[in-house]
Amino acid sequence: MGAMKGVILSINPSVQIVDITHDIPPQDIEAGAFDLLASYKAFPASTIHLAVIDPGVGSNRRPLLIQCAEQFFVGPDNGIFSWIYEREAKFRATQLSNEKFFRHPVSTTFHGRDIFAPVAAALSTGIPIEEFGHEVKDVVRLESLAPKTAGANVVEGRLIHIDRFGNCITNLTRDHLREDPSDSRPKLVVNDREITSFHRYFAEGENDESELFCLFGSAGFLEVAARKSSAARILNARRGQSAVLISGHGD
Repeated sequence: MGAMKGVILSINPSVQIVDITHDIPPQDIEAGAFDLLASYKAFPASTIHLAVIDPGVGSNRRPLLIQCAEQFFVGPDNGIFSWIYEREAKFRATQLSNEKFFRHPVSTTFHGRDIFAPVAAALSTGIPIEEFGHEVKDVVRLESLAPKTAGANVVEGRLIHIDRFGNCITNLTRDHLREDPSDSRPKLVVNDREITSFHRYFAEGENDESELFCLFGSAGFLEVAARKSSAARILNARRGQSAVLISGHGD
């Protein structure tokens, strides 16, 4: 990370570098994809997001520059940007093939320093995206964020992220909750555990530390939490597990 910052500042000393996170588990592309999805809209237009979670470094996986949502994204073509593609729908992907923007010699194990950082820095100086390479259409995508409708009142989602507090974040949004939870009795089923409490914020109510509840988090997704405890531990939950929302069955 330090070497990448050094490369960027060597090319554009006036650039402002902001670290989004250093907490991504090694090689965890989905965790990186979620953190990008949760944070990119907080940044101004023309921001350049440099994302390097790259277990395929040195292989034939492609290096990309993405123009999307009035911002830019630089990193490997391994799906890390795919949930942003999905949300925004309109994007342009450029394969980085113009080696004059790379740092030489290019290491086969550190493309973050030798390809992605110098390209991001060059882009920050105003170089047009067309100069970095050619447009591509067949980008790698992670599994879609879209849940499946399983009936009039049933939506089958999944856990897409577990944060460091043990909150279990699903791919369900307010659009999937048919009614206001205060006016009905929705429930979320995870690992055969039914969660029927829906809160507006973490400290609402007088919950026992082992009591699970749902709330909509800052990224807009339905989460399962436990006050001062880990919902993931209580549920023995893992990313990818089913999260079934049943709504509209109040008395």
